[in-house]
Amino acid sequence: MSVQRARKRSFKMDIARLHAVCEANYARLLRLFPDYERSNRREFHVGGARIVLEVLERSRYTTIFRLQQHHAEARWLGRLQIEVRAYHDAGMLEVGAFQSHRRVAARYQYPNSHMMQEDEKVQQNHFLSEWLEHCLGHGRADYSGAVTGS
Repeated sequence: MSVQRARKRSFKMDIARLHAVCEANYARLLRLFPDYERSNRREFHVGGARIVLEVLERSRYTTIFRLQQHHAEARWLGRLQIEVRAYHDAGMLEVGAFQSHRRVAARYQYPNSHMMQEDEKVQQNHFLSEWLEHCLGHGRADYSGAVTGS
């Protein structure tokens, strides 16, 4: 296949795969923050990082959360901040803002001025999936009643 033909192929998002990731992320977040309806904040540690899960907004069918990871060496490692929207009626969790980027489009032309990948939305939700799974596997609370993994 020629290079020109490869470039002309249009990007097609796999909606079923994205929905499956969003559904799994919803379940993961509820395992990490099961009392989000009664509490606005959950903190725990993963290695040397402090993880903070906060409720920003509640409505009948949705909740908006901010997920943050703070490192002791933030000047070297930076800080992770993700805003997610939980759709309770659908049982899905979707990235709404990643770091300083808000309103991520479903697809982008590539290349583009913001250097977003064609499937940026999919990649951000997959990253969230891996990060939540890491928190579940390695998180620890500093108080009794820990809800996270070893």
